[in-house]
Amino acid sequence: MTTDAVIKVLMVDDDEVLTDSVKAYFLSEGGFSFTSKNDGESGAESAISEDYDVIILDVTMPKMNGFETLKYIRRKKDTPVIMLTARGDDLDRILGLEIGADDYVPKPCNLRELVARVRAIMRRVSVKSGAAEVEGYFITVGDLKLRSGSLTVEKNGVPILMTSAEFMILEKLTSMAGAVVSKDDISRHALGRRISAFDRSVDAHIVSLRKKLGPMPDGQQRIKTVRGRGYLYVSL
Repeated sequence: MTTDAVIKVLMVDDDEVLTDSVKAYFLSEGGFSFTSKNDGESGAESAISEDYDVIILDVTMPKMNGFETLKYIRRKKDTPVIMLTARGDDLDRILGLEIGADDYVPKPCNLRELVARVRAIMRRVSVKSGAAEVEGYFITVGDLKLRSGSLTVEKNGVPILMTSAEFMILEKLTSMAGAVVSKDDISRHALGRRISAFDRSVDAHIVSLRKKLGPMPDGQQRIKTVRGRGYLYVSL
């Protein structure tokens, strides 16, 4: 978070009436600065050129859609991203999470919930914006090393880029390596909320983590699905 404790929010959405309403609500809550862009192209440029704490990103936009914008941002920045998706559109939600979104809120969005999601991200994750790095603590499991202060993951000494949500999920699993962790516990730790029926957020993040981390040195999968119970990070 920025050093003056003001949460810097960027919203990218072509609905100017909505962005104006969201801006007014966030500013009325206090503790936020708010910038809006009305197409993916200018939103991506702003996200890369400025330091924001959280980005709120719509899926359907002119010039660059939300998925293209998110891919572009993720090549340059690991700023937490909340996707705005059509209510009930699970495919958009899953795709956004697999590309690198941290969370999603369905449209039409509840502004109180949106503020709560942003604050939950900021409570869980120390996002640096020119501030000195926090030392934090380490978790080491086999060839994997996590450092909480900088949200970094290394595999055999090679850094692996993680979103904040992916890091928090991996932190939960590796801290309990060898034990099954329920989806609800993972969701509470990484997303700050209980998991709801048909919520695929945790599953989508697990798919992304498996791709990024690859298999164990012996070839077995690092994160195993335990049907009906949750997930387990393998302890060698």
